[in-house]
Amino acid sequence: MLLKKNTRVGKIKLNLVIFVLFVSLLISSNLSYANNLEGTYTDIKVLDKISSKNTLIKLKNGEPIKYKDLLIKSLKCTNSEFDDNPEITAYIQAKDLTIENKDEVFIFNGWMFSSSPSITPFDHAVYDIWLVDCY
Repeated sequence: MLLKKNTRVGKIKLNLVIFVLFVSLLISSNLSYANNLEGTYTDIKVLDKISSKNTLIKLKNGEPIKYKDLLIKSLKCTNSEFDDNPEITAYIQAKDLTIENKDEVFIFNGWMFSSSPSITPFDHAVYDIWLVDCY
């Protein structure tokens, strides 16, 4: 009778090991898929409200770019995993170089969404920025 109990415990341990291996493979494949959704470059459009001209700017994540009176930097961008309704998000920081007051560093510092720019709007008197692409 003792032999049967040991056999059951061995089968349970084997099933547990197989389950743990399966879950770890599943998690590692999801993490590598999530890394593929992150981009290196962020495309934004800048509208000059005075001249009514749009300019497409390609930002490399982590590197600031000076555009007229703005210093714009994208820290991170991601694409959604759904193909039917793609969502692009990016963490953007923007500084107005004409502001003398150094207390307020950024005029925009937060996540920007391509499908809903009004969630966290970029508020500036001369320029408007919206997110176009992440790759």
